[in-house]
Amino acid sequence: MSNALPVPRPISWPPRSLDNELGIATLSLGNWREHKLTPRLEAAAKAGYQWIDLFDECWAAYLEEHGLDGEQLWEATPENLEVARKLRDLVHSLGMRIACTQPLRKIEGIKDPVERRSTLELVAKRFPFMRAFDTDLVFMCANIRTDDGVTSDLKTVAQDLAEMGDMAAAFSRADGGRMLRIGYEGLSWATRNTWAASWEAVRSANRPNVGLIVDAFNVLAVEWSDPYNPALHGRIYPTLEGSIKILCLSLASLVASVPGDRIFFVQVGDAERVDPRTFAGPTDDETPKLLPWSRGHRLYPFESAKGGYMPVELVAAAVLATGYKGPLSLEVFNNSLNVAGEAVPTDHATRGIVGLRKVLEAVKDVPAFWDPSQEVSIDHLVRIYVSNRQGKSHL
Repeated sequence: MSNALPVPRPISWPPRSLDNELGIATLSLGNWREHKLTPRLEAAAKAGYQWIDLFDECWAAYLEEHGLDGEQLWEATPENLEVARKLRDLVHSLGMRIACTQPLRKIEGIKDPVERRSTLELVAKRFPFMRAFDTDLVFMCANIRTDDGVTSDLKTVAQDLAEMGDMAAAFSRADGGRMLRIGYEGLSWATRNTWAASWEAVRSANRPNVGLIVDAFNVLAVEWSDPYNPALHGRIYPTLEGSIKILCLSLASLVASVPGDRIFFVQVGDAERVDPRTFAGPTDDETPKLLPWSRGHRLYPFESAKGGYMPVELVAAAVLATGYKGPLSLEVFNNSLNVAGEAVPTDHATRGIVGLRKVLEAVKDVPAFWDPSQEVSIDHLVRIYVSNRQGKSHL
């Protein structure tokens, strides 16, 4: 029925097979300052990725490699669009596709009408490039501004998302191409910093081409981790049992609330448990407290030997249980990506693909803790978490 209520319909668990393809962000293959884009893409293809998440900084640097102005990366000149198509062709020739372009920042909730219109036009500037890249998705991070010029009011944010969706739909109808989509992600240091806060805005926008982005790091940075906890375990809650309980109750709500086709993209990065006695947090009031950890200490899934400790498999299992069919990708920032050396893209691409494959195996052992017809003990979930980090044979 075309007018059936679009309620969540979780899939049977565990699934017989998982066919989600694998992706990685360009910045997770090496920093753009030290590493040109082509060798990074070649490393990703060789490792076995099917999708590339194109970061703005990497696109700007690619333009500059071709003698164009990286500051004008979204000006739809013939020259810029020609280079965009060249990048598309390169990615295709390597057997991959561009999954999305990102990130849009500080877009929604702007109060001043003139500033709001100017900001929304920055979104529309990407649309011709999305066609040139052969991607249909752009995603934006929840606004991190805290000044009086912005609001996190649900009605306002939802209206902004709806208008962006309408702009993308109008562009798509005009050129006859496939529908362009807007993804919305809650950053762990934004006002809307949870999957639930992001989803309520997406749901209220009520546009089929506006959807949710789920980043396991940002979910867990809010609902699991506290890198500054003086108890040194890196969690919010004092016990592992309590931490898993609170997290899984939230994730059960995700499965019960979000239809799989309303999730547009998923990233499953981990992070390092740092020592708050020596880890240098921000020294000014303007820098979000989580930012230094996020920018320098993310890891690929299950890198326990490097300090990884976040239960990415629980987030991934919940997302997959919604029926999400899209790529599982990686958005990892780490200081190791900022060093020079030809081996950096290859090493990180390999680490990433190993981690993603471990996730696809690990989720099969996660019981359907979101299913109210099943009784899943917290102890069972704790044992799974501990076992995965001790190195099971298939992981």
